[in-house]
Amino acid sequence: MQVWVDADACPGVIKDILFRAAKRAQVDVTLVANQYLRTPPSPHIKLIQVSAGFDVADDRIVALAQAKDLVITADIPLAAQALDKGAAVLDPRGGWFSPANISERLTMRDVKDELRNMGVDTGGPTPHSARDSRQFAGELDRYLARNHPRKPPTV
Repeated sequence: MQVWVDADACPGVIKDILFRAAKRAQVDVTLVANQYLRTPPSPHIKLIQVSAGFDVADDRIVALAQAKDLVITADIPLAAQALDKGAAVLDPRGGWFSPANISERLTMRDVKDELRNMGVDTGGPTPHSARDSRQFAGELDRYLARNHPRKPPTV
């Protein structure tokens, strides 16, 4: 199992939670971004830096993600593509994308996009909160406990 992170827009506090989880659960976490990001030294954490451009990081995640992987993103079209590949998708606020809710989320995204194109202020997402971070951490821990058996320590 691999964790893929749409890292350009991922809050720093969520990256920190993922870094701690990588160490604790010995799960591989790969950040994909179009800019350099500092990561702690760990055999379980790496960065793939892609060129700048619209959806370049998303496209790389979709190309690399496999069934049973976990994708961390708030990007709804990326979430839909990852779900199509059989990956689990968790947003940085701790909400799950699923085959049951992705169509509705894509539709709402498209409606809001159309309204913005017509000049309507649809507002943006609320700032990331401590509650969001706790929700994310709890969901991540539960997911890893169910889907990533801890490897025995190496001596």
